[in-house]
Amino acid sequence: MSGTGWRPTAHRERLRQRARLLAAARDFFAAREVLEVETPVLVNAGVTDGNLRPVAVQLGSRGMFLHTSPEYAMKRLLAAGCGDLYQICRVVRGEERGPLHNPEFTLLEWYRTGFSLGQLVDEVAALLDVLMQSLGEVGRPLRRLSYRQAFAEMLGVDPLDTDRDRLAGLAAAHGLAAETARQLDRDGLLDFLVGAVIGPRLGHGEWLALTHYPATQAALARLDPLDPQCALRFEMYADGIELANGFEELADATEQRTRFAADNAARAATGLPQLAVDEQLLGALEAGLPPCAGVALGFDRLVMVATSARRIDDVMAFPVEIA
Repeated sequence: MSGTGWRPTAHRERLRQRARLLAAARDFFAAREVLEVETPVLVNAGVTDGNLRPVAVQLGSRGMFLHTSPEYAMKRLLAAGCGDLYQICRVVRGEERGPLHNPEFTLLEWYRTGFSLGQLVDEVAALLDVLMQSLGEVGRPLRRLSYRQAFAEMLGVDPLDTDRDRLAGLAAAHGLAAETARQLDRDGLLDFLVGAVIGPRLGHGEWLALTHYPATQAALARLDPLDPQCALRFEMYADGIELANGFEELADATEQRTRFAADNAARAATGLPQLAVDEQLLGALEAGLPPCAGVALGFDRLVMVATSARRIDDVMAFPVEIA
């Protein structure tokens, strides 16, 4: 029997606003002569980061993955000499669902050769202003806050030096179940505190760049040569929502292979399957990645902020339950 479940969750005007934002984003990069590219959704290697859940698919007799980000393929294009580039694409991450999460969503990712972390932060804020203005909204001032400063101001601790037990106590005081706290390492506890305490307070009336994450959370970022305890990584917040995650990109293939191995060791320790590393990415890094900075921006969340929507379902036509 047919019912009403076929209807989209975003109304027509919201979809029109989304389309205007997409067009404005493309205009922004065209004016800066940044090349739009497309890379495969189906990839041979799943991302090893234990915080992400790559979705495996079977293509005939061949096992593949739906990409969680176009990052690896775009870096191969950078190593091949394509220069500044961007992509707007659908990505898939398993086990993610909530008011800010849908397993399939739209990512806007771009890379700028020769850019520092600070220059990329400025460009993200400039893009966000342009997109807000495309809907008749005003831009916002940009503020930078280091990861260490945020913890000191909001929790009274130094995230790089505080011992695990103290972090577990803080997490418990802010609602984390004791059993869960016992299972988390320092970085897991820090992630909880950012998500539960710090993040929701950031970016109200401004664009807030949370910068210089701990080196243990570098992911694919370079370490800060002035302070190797920190990574050249930032996240951009608005209205308490994380919009973007950016790096000065790591170009050292040996270090990247070591980080992939550490990821797999962490996966094994938590019962997750180990994954083959992306040898094509490592080959590109060995060939030579130009100095660059890159960022991935959750486009659906941006639409939420620009249109004052409260749920990700309100800005996409068909979330996972009715796809």
